[in-house]
Amino acid sequence: MTKRILIVDDYEDIRSMMKFMIEDSGYAVIEAGGPYEAIEKAAELLPDLILMDIGLPLMDGLSAARIIKGFDSMADVPIIAVTAFNDVLDQVLDAGCHEVLYKPVQQEELKQVLDAHLIGH
Repeated sequence: MTKRILIVDDYEDIRSMMKFMIEDSGYAVIEAGGPYEAIEKAAELLPDLILMDIGLPLMDGLSAARIIKGFDSMADVPIIAVTAFNDVLDQVLDAGCHEVLYKPVQQEELKQVLDAHLIGH
């Protein structure tokens, strides 16, 4: 069964670009344009990994990650923070995320991160 990745970003063009890269790497994609949609889709669809933009409107991505990690069904699902900001690793790890991908995301780096968290799991 194909692993499913939830992409959370408020910019549709970034979601589209990441969707292309993820599907090209052999994974299926679920999209969310904001934190509340991400929380709802995570609880409903139980993705295998989440790529969470930190700079979201209404609620930041780290707060959304904390809520998602609070669901029993999502406690072990890797959440990868995606951001253009430097010096956020401590905050990202405190929120329950596993690591950080820095924008602009490169396809090979994205594939390495996805494969590291999903192959064999």
